[in-house]
Amino acid sequence: MLNRLAAVIEDRKRNPSDRSYTARLLNGGTPSIGAKVMEEAGEVVEAAHEDGDAGRAHLAEESADLVYHLLVLLAHRGLTFSDVERVLARRFGVSGIDEKESRGNG
Repeated sequence: MLNRLAAVIEDRKRNPSDRSYTARLLNGGTPSIGAKVMEEAGEVVEAAHEDGDAGRAHLAEESADLVYHLLVLLAHRGLTFSDVERVLARRFGVSGIDEKESRGNG
């Protein structure tokens, strides 16, 4: 599904339409897309505090929104989720603390 969604986002990037929310986001650049990523991230955290099945469903909905906006941001910057997966693969099996220290962020 991520690849299909990314393909649609790339199509909107190459063939913008006035009727496309994705094209409007891309046209707004990093400030516009970044604001949406931040907004959606906050909504994910809020939804994570909700109890029960409804809370889990809400968390899934907000997470989908966040992933979509992240994919738009990546596309805007000429990246794909595969680029992110390569970083995750490189880090896999390495302690998060060790990995952060190797980047000087410890």
